[in-house]
Amino acid sequence: MKTRPFQQVDVFTAVPYRGNPVAVVLDGEGLSTEEMQAFTNWTNLSEATFVLPPTQAGADYRLRIFCPGRELPFAGHPTLGSCHAWLQAGGKPRGEHVVQECGVGLVKLRRDGERLAFAAPPLRKGGPLAEEDLALIARGLGIARTDIVGHAWCDNGPNWRGVMLRSAEQVLALKPDGAILAGLDVGVVGPRGKVGVVGSRASGDECAFEVRAFFPGNNGMAEDPVTGSLNAALAQWLIGAGLAPESYVASQGTALGRAGRVHVQRDAQGETWIGGASVTCIEGSVRL
Repeated sequence: MKTRPFQQVDVFTAVPYRGNPVAVVLDGEGLSTEEMQAFTNWTNLSEATFVLPPTQAGADYRLRIFCPGRELPFAGHPTLGSCHAWLQAGGKPRGEHVVQECGVGLVKLRRDGERLAFAAPPLRKGGPLAEEDLALIARGLGIARTDIVGHAWCDNGPNWRGVMLRSAEQVLALKPDGAILAGLDVGVVGPRGKVGVVGSRASGDECAFEVRAFFPGNNGMAEDPVTGSLNAALAQWLIGAGLAPESYVASQGTALGRAGRVHVQRDAQGETWIGGASVTCIEGSVRL
């Protein structure tokens, strides 16, 4: 064991303890996959990350991302939180962007004022969901199949299935059944304002959509407070389908007492950027 620099960062919020935390070990050299997985499980957080020297040309650092039970090729809030911690610890990018190496390849990050944003990786799978999946998801969410007004594969590493409901109120009222949805990672989105062709809410709301992310597992239903990978894939689907403007803010975590804000923008080159504020809540060292 040795003492390693460590931060616990709250992501998609500028207010501590209102977003989604990630544990960041800033020196992961010499740790085995089993040791990284064991530490992740011990933190009882949705993800922990380990910063390593890059192995690909052009990368500033390499990141391994774990959730309880498995390693992920990519995840959004760990990407933003780890970059925030790396910069706070004195990391200096080689070029205009910070470049992170991870399981899906190289991911660019940029500073957007006080926020960081990552360039959404290409979807590994897109297109509509199968009707049998939709029937199962509707049953697992406790809604009618006709309540799902849009759907798509949103696989950008995590294997998300995205469904759109008519309103944010419907999204917030969901009480999903983990036994029915077992094995499915389901992202649900509903409009909060006059967005695209679906639904409406009082004007003046800063957020265009309400998002929830469910990933049932062996311990029943789990809900992620704020999910960068899902929001990235949802943005690629919704903007591409004309259901969302090229720049918007999504709310996530409301049902869990959080106040996550995900800033989405598609630039002139067609690249989708997913951003949010981050704040370090714990800083020190960990023995690993």
